[in-house]
Amino acid sequence: MAKWVYLFKEGNAEMRNLLGGKGANLAEMTGLGLPIPQGFTVTTEACTDYYNNGKQISDEIKEQIFTALAHLEELQGKTFGDTEDPLLVSVRSGARASMPGMMDTILNLGLNDEAVEGFAKKTGNPRFAYDSYRRFIQMFSDVVMEMSKTFFEGILDEIKESKGAKYDTDLTADDLKEVIARYKAIYKEKMGEDFPQEPKVQLMEAVKAVFRSWDNERAIVYRRMNDIPGDWGTAVNVQAMVFGNMGDTSGTGVAFTRNPATGEKGIFGEYLINAQGEDVVAGIRTPQPITKLEEDLPECFKQFMEIANRLEEHYRDMQDMEFTIQEGKLYFLQTRNGKRTAPAAIQIACDLVDEGKITPEEAVLRIEAKSLDQLLHPTFDPDALKAGEVIGEALPASPGAAAGKVYFTAEDAKKARGKGERVIMVRLETSPEDIEGMHAAEGILTVRGGMTSHAAVVARGMGTACVSGCGEIKIDEEAKYFDLGGHHIVEGDYISLDGSTGKIYLGDIKTIEASVSGNFGRIMAWADEFRTLGVRTNADTPADTKNAIKLGAEGIGLCRTEHMFFEPERIPKIRKMILSDTEEMREEALWELIPYQKGDFKAMYEALEGKPMTVRYLDPPLHEFVPTDPADIEALAKDMHMTVEEVEARCEELREFNPMMGHRGCRLAVTYPEIARMQTRAVMEAAIEVKEEKGYDIVPEIMIPLIGDQKELKFVKEMVVKIAERVKKERNSDIQYRIGTMIEIPRAALLAGEIAEEAEFFSFGTNDLTQMTFGFSRDDAGKFLDSYYKSKIYESDPFARLDQNGVGKLVKMAVEEGRAVRPDIKLGICGEHGGDPSSIEFCHKTGLSYVSCSPFRVPIARLAAAQAALNSRK
Repeated sequence: MAKWVYLFKEGNAEMRNLLGGKGANLAEMTGLGLPIPQGFTVTTEACTDYYNNGKQISDEIKEQIFTALAHLEELQGKTFGDTEDPLLVSVRSGARASMPGMMDTILNLGLNDEAVEGFAKKTGNPRFAYDSYRRFIQMFSDVVMEMSKTFFEGILDEIKESKGAKYDTDLTADDLKEVIARYKAIYKEKMGEDFPQEPKVQLMEAVKAVFRSWDNERAIVYRRMNDIPGDWGTAVNVQAMVFGNMGDTSGTGVAFTRNPATGEKGIFGEYLINAQGEDVVAGIRTPQPITKLEEDLPECFKQFMEIANRLEEHYRDMQDMEFTIQEGKLYFLQTRNGKRTAPAAIQIACDLVDEGKITPEEAVLRIEAKSLDQLLHPTFDPDALKAGEVIGEALPASPGAAAGKVYFTAEDAKKARGKGERVIMVRLETSPEDIEGMHAAEGILTVRGGMTSHAAVVARGMGTACVSGCGEIKIDEEAKYFDLGGHHIVEGDYISLDGSTGKIYLGDIKTIEASVSGNFGRIMAWADEFRTLGVRTNADTPADTKNAIKLGAEGIGLCRTEHMFFEPERIPKIRKMILSDTEEMREEALWELIPYQKGDFKAMYEALEGKPMTVRYLDPPLHEFVPTDPADIEALAKDMHMTVEEVEARCEELREFNPMMGHRGCRLAVTYPEIARMQTRAVMEAAIEVKEEKGYDIVPEIMIPLIGDQKELKFVKEMVVKIAERVKKERNSDIQYRIGTMIEIPRAALLAGEIAEEAEFFSFGTNDLTQMTFGFSRDDAGKFLDSYYKSKIYESDPFARLDQNGVGKLVKMAVEEGRAVRPDIKLGICGEHGGDPSSIEFCHKTGLSYVSCSPFRVPIARLAAAQAALNSRK
């Protein structure tokens, strides 16, 4: 019989894939003899079985759950479902990858109308018993039955107001009985049946709800954003309850062994006296700093610090811990490697190396490559900041500067971002439902919540500036306004947030790009030492090139020459060429462009200081260059001695039904060889001149785009060679050059062996290769891909993360065939995938020479390439 359920004492940290992160760590802490409320874990395999079984839990799994429950009853000396002194449990999810706030928790399970009275008598604390029951009804209704939390929050707020209570803790036992009666009434009204009273039914429904929550919309979005496969499933942890809401010697908290925002060594966290865990994380009351626990409960604080330090020593990483104190006794509910900002990750990794706890290789593997994006986020311009008016200050929950228009709902934030606006999302408190709005926002501001609230944790993970717990704000989310510091701010008004200081400013304060140094340099130096994959950049201007080189690029993997033609003084010349009737006229127009094109290439070669550059010849269809503005059409007609009607007719002729598959790329060079001739002369003259002037050793790499056949490449290549050799002769130069192609049509990948006979290098243009393999237009796919994610047809956007099964198969095939014909062939990738860590790992495994990505993603690519190399050694 398969084993679907493990007691905590039966597992360990190595069983993460089966028990999930939370279950594996609870088992490990049990093995270390720490004060852990005991329980059991229903495995991730049981979750997969639930989905394979038509969303039903099999009898075999149920039987094992109740056997484990009986063992827990024996251990605790209490019976589940007893009406005098019931065993109560919490039910929590725990996937193998940490997904903060994405999955759902239920506390105090096992209470019912009868048991709550016995519980009140047994504990001698009726207020605590009824508070626990009202919390359970609210959580069960929300998580299991999917009733909106607002029904319950509305009732609680009404009763608090009528009793003159500021906090939940001010309500008496009788007040709470009234809350419970109204909670049950709304439950019956909405669900058409009474609140379930049988504890075993409650338990099985809760387990099912955790399994279901693996597939709720916010979990799917989080997985897509973090490359977590949908078939991993989540485990369920059932744990004996301990209570932080039993009075002034009880409490609950969340703490980190190092600061998760800066990486500074030393305990960092928060707790609340007389509260349950959800109160801290949800940010309903603003908590106290953990150091105050030393004053409130000194013995507990001493024991807490000993265990926290022991856990960090044991796991050799910064720990994120949840704990509860029940009447002066400390319990640890979980530990995990803490989520952290990129600056903190780098600081912690370097400190742990310096402390002798980890190696540089481990340090490189500890940092999430994607998170380096955060280091490159803006800060405020110091002069603009001096003039800024501070209207409030709260907790600096996630670093970085952000300015944008205020929006109050996730939906509105997402819509505004879609229109190109910068967004600041302002909420009373965020919840997991807000994930897409948070993703769309430049910054997040919340009225409630501490440094470990949902908003803070998720914003830090995303690298989004966040200021939380600004209690001075008077907010009306429905009417879409808030008041702060004497200002009335409505939807669409600009505010600015500093997530590093917690300050909130009126208006749109200018931001400036970040620069990196110090420990970042150490990590990058280690990464460069370990990686075997080269990292280049996609750049079309000297400014972008310089920036990318500063960030560690080893050359340019894609220089798109068409971007150079859109300058105001150049576009008339390319238009003149397009509308010319004869080859001579076209050559004359192109000849005027050579100084510009050559000047661009010279500036690029100078910025590169001898590093390589792959120049892609003209790729887009010609209609992209023709005028649409009547004044431009008139000017062109005058210049060409044509009528306006003739120019309009010619422009219309160039329009295509499907330009992506139209007259573009190498097809332009076949039809208009003079374009390729002009570009060859510009590249070769620029390279020769810079080599002579600066002494750099330059080997031009000329890339012919959109090849689908060897003969196509041969035709264009012969023309390029002829001009290149002519220029060499004219300049008396012995400069070397390479001619290669972009593999972006499936046919080219299939015939890569033949094409390699002519091509000295391949660069995989995975943007177009993905479009043509899927038959998707990148510009239109967004309209329907959401439905594909919801229906689980695709798990991720194939334009953001390389489709390794389909597109990847074509890449592998082309690599193998190309190398078989030309063993020294250079192989690169220059689509957007060149900056995506999972795609970079694929490139490393497939044996590519380099990846090329946008300048700001170069550090991500360097780190991801090192991680791929280190992982492949394991």
